[in-house]
Amino acid sequence: MSRLEPIETAPSFLGKFMSFAQRRMLGKAITPSKVVYNRLPRMWNLSWALVNLELRGYTLDDELGLLIHVRASLLNGCGFCADIAKARAVQQKLGMDKFAALDDWESSSLFDARERAVLAYVDEMQRTRDVCDATFEELRKNFNEREIVEVVVANAIANFYNMLNVPLRIEDDGLQAIAERRLQQ
Repeated sequence: MSRLEPIETAPSFLGKFMSFAQRRMLGKAITPSKVVYNRLPRMWNLSWALVNLELRGYTLDDELGLLIHVRASLLNGCGFCADIAKARAVQQKLGMDKFAALDDWESSSLFDARERAVLAYVDEMQRTRDVCDATFEELRKNFNEREIVEVVVANAIANFYNMLNVPLRIEDDGLQAIAERRLQQ
């Protein structure tokens, strides 16, 4: 249960539109919207910009972006963020094997060199808030400079959302389960 009571009705037009869009895309209006954005309506503008960047601004493939989001969220203890990213993976029919194996990414044969470089980066950033030269060189071996920046930004965005949800105790919204049910219909 969230530390703040959800506000069910969005106070702004953009909030009402985004809540409608969430219900249509995800099956429900998400808890962060009701707890955070409905109290601070200008956050909708920021959220819209970040979602737009995530959906249209990257050259990285969607699965890699979602792996970044889920791994960072799991390490930060943000069940909501892991849930919404996994729901998007289900919606995109990416398969859940890699997401289920994230705790063992270093030894699992499911991950290629690019994914391992990214996951090493995410893990080290979550632990130390910096990365050593060797970790960065692995990124450089596997990605061009734009892609490296995209990895850094994707991880930063995941952390941004995590830092909103964790202290407010916004938990898993059941979005992955909703996406799985919808896929079976």
